[in-house]
Amino acid sequence: MDRAQLWVYLAEQPLMWLTVTLLAYMGGHALFVRSGHRAWVNPVAIAGLSLAAILVVTGTPYSEYFEGAQFVHFLLGPATVALAWPLHKNWASVSRLLVPLFCALIAGSLISVGSAVAIAYALGAPSEVWLSLAPKSVTSPIAMGVAEKIGGLPALTAGLVVSTGIIGAIMVTPLMDAMGIRDWRARGMAVGVAAHGIGTARAFQVNPVAGVFAATAMVLNALVTALVASLLAGTGT
Repeated sequence: MDRAQLWVYLAEQPLMWLTVTLLAYMGGHALFVRSGHRAWVNPVAIAGLSLAAILVVTGTPYSEYFEGAQFVHFLLGPATVALAWPLHKNWASVSRLLVPLFCALIAGSLISVGSAVAIAYALGAPSEVWLSLAPKSVTSPIAMGVAEKIGGLPALTAGLVVSTGIIGAIMVTPLMDAMGIRDWRARGMAVGVAAHGIGTARAFQVNPVAGVFAATAMVLNALVTALVASLLAGTGT
């Protein structure tokens, strides 16, 4: 069996694209570890670029890929809910800061949604685009649902969410260092609001306290952003 025949055979297997997805991420994570856990060697970015290249080279439609790899998409929901566990374990320390956390959450959510929508609107983007941008800082399964409900394009939102998370995860540490912000709680809160799950994963890699506050911010930001985006959609229609 030559390579072309082998590929045709493998492509017909139901778990083929799931396996390719997992291998792509494992490869990205291996490079991340070899780099000394440098933020710019982001496993999600590497896996995404690798998968895109494979789909282009093999001429595989995204719909066909997603049909085989959708189990990963299904796990996004349970993975997001599981982030409530570190919040539960550290509730005593989080509960003492509810007022400043709430203020930071509202400010961060409004700026995240408002800035993206305002820039897109000012540049003349159609309403579907800026409505897709509104939930960009929320984790993918929630963001896609919000986008669909308010009249955005879920597929576009998914791409924007991943891009936002990768950029946030790469920028958060050097940016916070440059700004002189040393409090791990503040750093975690900022990346959780701005860069959802990917940023939260980076926060846990850097410091456990930052990870807890990032997870808290990510979960609560999803609720606030859904409300803000819905009000925005109602105003724009």
